[in-house]
Formats: sequence, C-alpha cells, structure tokens
Amino acid sequence: MPRGKKAMHEIAISEFKAKCLSLLEEVNKTKTSLRVTRRGKPIADVIPASPDVDERAWIGSMTGAMYINGDIVSPVIDMGAFEALRK
Repeated sequence: MPRGKKAMHEIAISEFKAKCLSLLEEVNKTKTSLRVTRRGKPIADVIPASPDVDERAWIGSMTGAMYINGDIVSPVIDMGAFEALRK
C-alpha cells in the first residue's frame, strides 16, 4: 500500500443498509474510505468528501478551451440547394 493511503474497510451491503448514517459519519470523521460488497464482490466505494472542492468551480472552467471558427448563425447549406432537395 502506498504511503499516505489509509486501508479501506469492507462491509457487506446488508450491514451498510442497516448502519448507513453512522457509517457515513465515520467515513467523514476518520477520512477512511469504505468498500461496500455484495457476496464478497465490491459494488461501491464510499470516499470522504474533499473539503477544498468549491461547488461553483465548474462554472467558467472551460474558458478559453474552444473557439468558434466561422459563422454559427447562417444555414450550413445554400437555401437554394435545400429547396431542390425538398422536391
């Protein structure tokens, strides 16, 4: 296991369902992930929330990532050709 990583606890889905709220509180308090299993196979990982994530950070995050090349308002094809295709 890499340094700085805490061991992930595993719990059966039936136990998770019965103790959901207290388990979520424990994950938040200890900052240790929890793996939920069904018949021994993992189905979900519950990870602690990151405190430094700003919920509004995605707004404007793509600024400057793309540009418009050409006219985006005019029709793509000549309207005369469109009428010819319509008949």
